Amino acid sequence: MATLSHFDESGASRMVDVGGKAETNRTARASALVRMQPATLTLIRDKQLAKGDVLEVARLAGIMAAKKTSELIPLCHPLALTSVKLDFTFPSEDSLRIEATVAVFARTGVEMESLTAVSVAALTVYDMCKSADRAMTIEAVRLEEKAGGQSGHFVREPVSK
Repeated sequence: MATLSHFDESGASRMVDVGGKAETNRTARASALVRMQPATLTLIRDKQLAKGDVLEVARLAGIMAAKKTSELIPLCHPLALTSVKLDFTFPSEDSLRIEATVAVFARTGVEMESLTAVSVAALTVYDMCKSADRAMTIEAVRLEEKAGGQSGHFVREPVSK
């Protein structure tokens, strides 16, 4: 099992020194699921909520959040992201799937940026729809794939049904 790199030998928190690492292209893809009443999903799809186009606001929130990850997560490095993309799908009549893909040319990866993007996008969906459905849930926030860097390529195994 790998050691926890954000702690020194005495157990004190530290930002990992990435100065000796090579800059490479790195990407990460994360997802989240928002469950809601089917009627709420219809309002989102049909752009019928009074607050506006929920998915476009959530997309902007996710992009902005990815860019601010180092301000939110204490030991994350600030990164000059080269791309942030959010996509939305409707896997069932009561769920919205959010996926973020983030890219950078840097010495460290963008897993946290992709996870932050989907988390904030999901929270934005909740915020915009809570007047219609306070019982919504945000589920399965997870890393789907990452590429680049020393640890290589990771792809989550598909969930068997």
